[in-house]
Amino acid sequence: MLMKNAAAFALAASCVCAVSADTIVFKSGSRLEGEVVRIVGGDITFKSVDVGEVKVSQDKVASLTTAKSSTVQYNDRTTADGVIAMKDGAYTLAEKPLDMKNVKAVNPEPEKWSGSVNFSGSMARGNTRSEKASVTADASRRWEKDRYTGNFGYYFAQNGTDRYNKEKTEDRIELASQFDHFWANKVYSYVNGKYERDGINDLEYRFRLGTGLGYQWLDGYNQEQTGKWSFSQEAGLTYIKEKYERISDDDRCAFRYAHHLAWDPKWVDKLAFTHNLEYLPDVSDWAESYLIDADVGFTYALSLDWQLMGKIDWDYNSNPGPHTKSSDFRYMLGLGYKW
Repeated sequence: MLMKNAAAFALAASCVCAVSADTIVFKSGSRLEGEVVRIVGGDITFKSVDVGEVKVSQDKVASLTTAKSSTVQYNDRTTADGVIAMKDGAYTLAEKPLDMKNVKAVNPEPEKWSGSVNFSGSMARGNTRSEKASVTADASRRWEKDRYTGNFGYYFAQNGTDRYNKEKTEDRIELASQFDHFWANKVYSYVNGKYERDGINDLEYRFRLGTGLGYQWLDGYNQEQTGKWSFSQEAGLTYIKEKYERISDDDRCAFRYAHHLAWDPKWVDKLAFTHNLEYLPDVSDWAESYLIDADVGFTYALSLDWQLMGKIDWDYNSNPGPHTKSSDFRYMLGLGYKW
């Protein structure tokens, strides 16, 4: 009797384990039992006793069944809970069709700080002696209703004929930050600020403080043919206070338009492109007095969280300081560390 009870208990326990396990059936016919950790961008992160944690492309999967409720995060950051299943590439949530084009992640990772520090530079010795260096950094974090982004840049260059006869050709520092609060799925308000100093353009300081509204058109949207897209637009008002050398300080109010674009192309893994633009025409003279800040760049992920980065910055001031040009371009190619 004791042996029969033990056998019955073992059989019941094995049935419970089988029922509680998630199961992947591959197109080859093999099976893998364990737990779905996460589903992002067509990849299923799966954990089992036999193989540990692995990443499986859903193109190789014939069906997926799960035993426990999962959290689905949509591209607009809303969430839903339910049991996930997939058969022949078609997903369901709580037995209802689920369009994965609208899904950012299943069981998304907890939100955390992310950012990068990037370095670029060059040096010449011989008939010409020159040094050029730049350091840029950014940090961001997204909460359920809030988002923070911050940026820093320092750019330096000098050249001459020898170590005692050199002239600075670039000496600029800038620091910017922005805080967003989402009132609806895509609509948010923002508060931002920026500090600039440029020793070559005789700009002792420029402070900017602004507020306005933004609309997040795309937020990590996976487009089947082209890849992942994020795009937002903003409009508001900005207070500007600046001072050039040998000129009294000036303050004014400006309109502000901005957009931000990020694209991870589907056909080139680890490559990402970004583009940002700010246009600030003066309220009192919007046609003749304005600032433009724009950039376009790329990153390519290397090993151990390092990345190759390239960027072109463009600053335009319709009313520059004395003896300086309106337009400034900066070209950067360097190495960065991303977390």
